[in-house]
Amino acid sequence: MQRHVGTVLLIVAAAYLLLNVLLFFFQRSLIYFPQPRTSMPGTELMQLQTEAGPVLVTVRQRPGAQALIYFGGNAEDVSWNLPTLAEAFPAHSLYLLHYRSYGGSAGQPTEAALFADALALYERVRPSQPEITVIGRSLGSGVAVYLASQRPVHRLVLVTPYESLRELAAQRFPGFPVRWLLKDGFESWRYAAQVSAPTLLIAAERDEVIPLASTQALLTHFPAGVARLVTLPGLDHNTVSDSPTYVPLLRGQR
Repeated sequence: MQRHVGTVLLIVAAAYLLLNVLLFFFQRSLIYFPQPRTSMPGTELMQLQTEAGPVLVTVRQRPGAQALIYFGGNAEDVSWNLPTLAEAFPAHSLYLLHYRSYGGSAGQPTEAALFADALALYERVRPSQPEITVIGRSLGSGVAVYLASQRPVHRLVLVTPYESLRELAAQRFPGFPVRWLLKDGFESWRYAAQVSAPTLLIAAERDEVIPLASTQALLTHFPAGVARLVTLPGLDHNTVSDSPTYVPLLRGQR
């Protein structure tokens, strides 16, 4: 009997170890879901050259010093946000980054790669359009917070942001040492304290992907008076932009 119990325990231990190995090696396939790019009227493509190849940016140009840089979610074709962003920012040039392997961009997405590409895009835009607003949605909120912590921006908007992807993953996979296994932690709380631009956090009351508590926790890491949180009632992670107050919030009117 004891031998059978020992055998079962060994099988369970081996299975658990195997699951951890699989989780480690395939973790990025659980974070990033590359999408094809949709061609939108009135736009052009910009290329950012990297060691891994070109990273593409959908651009809608406008004259003047105002620009908007947008970072999307993990399963998002950022091109689809162009009409909403154009409505909210009619006088801004719009720059929507296609993450590596998204929308025809080369290379593989990682936290380090996305951060590097965000800085490269900023440096490309700022010489001619120094008044830069940055918006990040869902996964992209982590990229946006990082950029705003490293470079001066005019304004920062975070849509359904999280305190830490590492903590969210730990909640999603209880019983696994995710905090130690995860390569791309996107710990936005580490960068929030370095942000000085006026910041708006937009949360969905019924967000089933990023709990409201995570957004509320992120808010506490910004310097006093820098950030505020607006929670849109009755909406979830994917419908937050359906609110009639969404575009006015992006504009900074509420």
